[in-house]
Amino acid sequence: MDWLKEMLKKAGLDESKLDETIGEINKELPKHFVPKSQYNDLSEARKKLETDLKDRDKQLDDLKKSAGDNAALKEQIEKLQTDNKAAKEKYEAEVKELRLNTAVKLVLSGKVHDPDIVAGLLDKTKIELDDAGSIKSGLEDQIKALQSSKAFLFVEKPDDKTKQPQFKGAKPADGLDKNDPPKPQSLAEAVAAHYISTQK
Repeated sequence: MDWLKEMLKKAGLDESKLDETIGEINKELPKHFVPKSQYNDLSEARKKLETDLKDRDKQLDDLKKSAGDNAALKEQIEKLQTDNKAAKEKYEAEVKELRLNTAVKLVLSGKVHDPDIVAGLLDKTKIELDDAGSIKSGLEDQIKALQSSKAFLFVEKPDDKTKQPQFKGAKPADGLDKNDPPKPQSLAEAVAAHYISTQK
């Protein structure tokens, strides 16, 4: 989301807060928006299915009208019906796979260096989607397991980075004049300083 980062920079957002803000946006965006690529893919797939179904229904209707009692034509109709059913099941499986891959990559976006590689390591048969196409279950545990076994695949969060050590030292005394004599550090120094001042 480099384009968004550039927009936020131009809007005056502090450079140090950019990654954190982009991370929050990546988390919230899938809850409210469908990615353009996912929408386009599903829209095209739906149009193709609708066209295919209309064509096949027309074929079946034409055959039924001309079939009469002809056994060969009835057999052909049954074959077309079987083929149509198989084609529909294949299409539904492909759409489900497409939705699943898109949802997984959206969740991984910003968390991993290469979503395609990490997605390939997941057991997608354990992942379930809800009606909106978002991950319902089965992904979080797999991500945690991969973070433990293959941490190098994941982007390091700013708060995960090793904190720089904080150095603390003595504070200089406030309000001292440079011409003032130094304050005594021990009783002996205090007595000596008093003795010297009485001798002047």
